[in-house]
Amino acid sequence: MPAAARKSPARKTGARSKPEGKGREARSTPVLKAPAPAGFDKKQELAAYRDMLLIRRFEEKAGQLYGMGFIGGFCHLYIGQEAVVTGMKMALEADDQMITAYRDHGHMLAMEMSPRGVMAELTGRRGGYSRGKGGSMHMFSKEKNFYGGHGIVGAQVPLGTGLAFANRYRGNKAVCITYFGDGAANQGQVYESFNMASLWKLPVVYVIENNRYAMGTSVTRSSAETDFSQRGLSFRIPGVKVDGMDVRAVKSAGDMATQWCRDGNGPIILEMLTYRYRGHSMSDPAKYRTKDEVQKMRSEHDPIEQVKARLTSKKWASEEDLKAIDKEVRDIVADAAEFAQNDAEPDVSELWTDIYVEATA
Repeated sequence: MPAAARKSPARKTGARSKPEGKGREARSTPVLKAPAPAGFDKKQELAAYRDMLLIRRFEEKAGQLYGMGFIGGFCHLYIGQEAVVTGMKMALEADDQMITAYRDHGHMLAMEMSPRGVMAELTGRRGGYSRGKGGSMHMFSKEKNFYGGHGIVGAQVPLGTGLAFANRYRGNKAVCITYFGDGAANQGQVYESFNMASLWKLPVVYVIENNRYAMGTSVTRSSAETDFSQRGLSFRIPGVKVDGMDVRAVKSAGDMATQWCRDGNGPIILEMLTYRYRGHSMSDPAKYRTKDEVQKMRSEHDPIEQVKARLTSKKWASEEDLKAIDKEVRDIVADAAEFAQNDAEPDVSELWTDIYVEATA
């Protein structure tokens, strides 16, 4: 090849290639600050307490049923992270959507899906949301705007971005809340989604639930950049850190983020600093961390105990009032477990349903 053909005209020392096209504006990523925690009134505190307690008691019962052999396959519990989904749900409007990964039972309950239907799906019964064929990681409710439950790491992120695209296309004001974890934050499809969402200013809130451990590996060992709120900088997506153990802080950040999207500003990232008390799944003994570490989080930062302390200190609820709420929640969970253990299994004919969708011209 002739020497002239091998030269690159823009590679001279000090030379800089110009961007193609005219009028390309130089933009910077907006810098946003996490708002102060919301000031809850009595009604909001009591609602948050009950909703978080329902998730915790449900997950505790799911763990018991798993140990008894009623739940097969994988089962990822949400114990410790209840404030994240509860606070975000308080910031949503009726048409907003939610999609998440496999640690999903709490998200379903927050979206007001039936505890009976969720527990029945966990046990593979026909009364479950996916008719007993999806299990822990794959159940949905279009009526409640909950789109899963996804077992493949990071798979829900492009799907949530697609839901946001549909909202933009239809011209409504709905926002899609797309959850994923610190482990999924390193997946390539996440960044492809960031790019498209930013280009098209899609109304999507990316909620990164940073519970400090990607399966069994600390984020400090698996991620070169551990400030996940900054993962969207190269796509001009702003992000903020949020105390994911304080439901008031989550609600306030959720209000800000959803309004950001409704105003047509495009995507935003909320990094929820949270913690899971149990292992990655029921099969994980969690030997990669000390018992003291877990106990410290439980005693100093538990999301439910924080609300309980505020309720009692302000005399908005007595110990008897809170015990009554706990009893109500336990009764709901016990009823769901009873239903799930006695409901019939799917008929064999269900093997052939929900496989294909008939399309019309």
